[in-house]
Amino acid sequence: MITASEPSWIAPFTGLSPGQFGKLVTVLRREGADTVRRGRPWSLPLEDRALLVAAYWRTNLTTRQLAPLFGVSKWAADRIVDHLGPMLVLQPRKRFRGPASAS
Repeated sequence: MITASEPSWIAPFTGLSPGQFGKLVTVLRREGADTVRRGRPWSLPLEDRALLVAAYWRTNLTTRQLAPLFGVSKWAADRIVDHLGPMLVLQPRKRFRGPASAS
């Protein structure tokens, strides 16, 4: 099974170093991706869910193909992509530099 706890899986499936991936997971936690929700709990930890979504986008494999690699059902993989995907899209910048000063 593919898991983020094994650092050798991170770079091929995300294009990120383990340190960069760790920062990404920290941002996801800050955004509330790991909060407890009503209903059935996630079968994978947040790190593995983030890795699954990154692998989905980077490899162009379907959720049906990725699900057995991560040890979840196709429907669980679909829900993970639907839930975390929007949190991983690029956000617009919140701060910009002021106007350029004339020298």
